[in-house]
Order: sequence, then structure tokens, then C-alpha cells
Amino acid sequence: MAMLLTHNNLIHTISLSLLIFSSSFTLTTSQSSVCRTSCGDIPIKYPFGIDDGCGSPYYRHLFACSNSGKLELRTPSGSYPVRNVSYADPHVVVTDPFMWSCEDGERFRPTRPFSLDSSTHFKLSPQNEYMFFNCSEDNVIIQPKPMFCEHFPEHCDSSCDSASYLCRHLPGCSFALPRSTCCSYYPKATQSLRLMLKYCTSYASVYWKNVGAPMPYDQVPEYGIRIDFDIPVTTRCLQCQDPLKGGGICGFDTQNQSFLCLCKDGNSTTHCKDYDIARHNRRVHVIAGTVTGVSVAGAFGIGAAVWYLKKVRAKAPVTCGVQSNENRLF
Repeated sequence: MAMLLTHNNLIHTISLSLLIFSSSFTLTTSQSSVCRTSCGDIPIKYPFGIDDGCGSPYYRHLFACSNSGKLELRTPSGSYPVRNVSYADPHVVVTDPFMWSCEDGERFRPTRPFSLDSSTHFKLSPQNEYMFFNCSEDNVIIQPKPMFCEHFPEHCDSSCDSASYLCRHLPGCSFALPRSTCCSYYPKATQSLRLMLKYCTSYASVYWKNVGAPMPYDQVPEYGIRIDFDIPVTTRCLQCQDPLKGGGICGFDTQNQSFLCLCKDGNSTTHCKDYDIARHNRRVHVIAGTVTGVSVAGAFGIGAAVWYLKKVRAKAPVTCGVQSNENRLF
């Protein structure tokens, strides 16, 4: 059955063809050129990536860089500003805008519990300590604990410590809560944090930051949530990053998440100086050349079609949208 196209449909088809042909020129673009290495003043290194296909697929879509250059971590409970990232001591520190701060004083804002996806390679750091405020004594066991528990909480019970060092010395604002109760707790999972916030007004997270000073002054408390992460180390990634082998960027195929070494001249499944990459690039260039040849031929064909369309329009009788044998194109 012959296809019947109006003049407008033919123009739309020609425009769509031009768009398809022009988009074909992106085949030879190297993916390494789109892997950003920083977001604001925070460096982005393996295993992380803020562009799809960069870094490890284990952390795909978990980070985003805003237009203002602010790095954010995405979790099931929301997006959280990233304060810093350490790759030597693998951890990320995020701030929770919903948790209590010194500026709030006795004004407790509605809060929500921070949570992590258990299927990711993130986990809450044992260096975190949580302070809970105005908890219901009917639902939460609140009692003072010996100082031993502050250093070895895993050997103590799960009660909320009303005599903790942090509750007695709120970091940055020791006397900010004269009328509120405070107790400290070490939740072993985000589920515990959610459960506590069912019976407490608000919370604040403090992590013990290593400052490199002599003990016992080697750690200081800072507000924030420390999240530890794993760095998947593979032989292929080490070879890809080796400067003697081209110094590529470890990434992955966005379709099947298989390993790719992202290089300036193209992508490889091994490293940037593999002899196969040159052959792979020649194949890519041949494909692109073929597409370019088709595009040129297509351009001539489209030009001829446009000329023919104008000629037909000039001769075709006005039929008010009714197609006849005189103005039929196909």
C-alpha cells in the first residue's frame, strides 16, 4: 500500500532526518572528556563519578553536582550537602539540614531521620555519635553510663547515655540547651536512628575528626555524619590508571556496566596503550566515516527532495487539504 504524505509531513520527515544525521557525528567523542574531576573545591576521584559512566558502577547516580558547584549525596531519605571527601581514609562527611544546630537553641525544627541504602557500598562510620533531645522516658531507656562506654560502646547496653561528654559539652555551644534533656546513643544502623526519632524531638550527629595531634587530643568533635565507603580495587582499573600505560580514567559501559578504561583517544577494555585501542579507533573512525558518507549523500538527497517539493508546490492546485491524483506525492 503506497504511503500518502502531505507537504508538512514531508518537511517534518526531512527535518528529522537532518537531526539524526547530525547526531551521528558524536560517535567518536571520547568519554574521558566528560568525566569531571571536581565539584566546587571537592575533588572527584575513583570510585566516585558525577557523570554517568565515570568511576565505579557501585556508586552510580549517588552523587550530583549542582549548578552552583555544590556536591550532594543522594540517599533514600533525601539529598545531603557533602562537606568533604577523603580517599586516603575512605569516608564522606555530609551535613543534614534537618538536624539540630547551635543556632536553633531551644527551637526544635521538624526533622527526619537520615538513612542509607543498604545495597550500596556505604555504611555509617563507628566514629559517629548521636545526641537526642527531649526523648520520651516511657519509650527510651535513658540513664547515665560509665566513661568506659564512651570508648567501647559495643560492650555496653543500648540505653541512651544522659551523662555523655557531648551532652555535657555541646560542640561549639555548651550552654545552648539549659531547659532540654539530652542523651547520647550509638545506633548500629539507620533503622535505630529512625526508631529513636519516633520518641525524641530532634537529634544532632557528631563525628570524631582526626586532626593528627598527639593522643588524647588526636580527635575533635564536629557536627556532621561520617559515611565510610569501599574502594573496589581491580587489576584492570590499576592498569588503566597506570601513567606508563596512558593514565586513563576507570569507568564503565552505561548499558551493561562492564569495565571501560576512558582514554583521550577512545575507550578501551584494558588500558590506554593497548594495541587494540588503535584498531578499535580505526573501526570507530570507519563507522563514523561511513556515517559521514551517508550523511553527505543524504544531504544531497534531502536537497533534491526540498527542490522537488518546492517545484510541486508551485504547480500543485489548491485543494484545501483534499488530496487528488494531481497533487499526490507518493
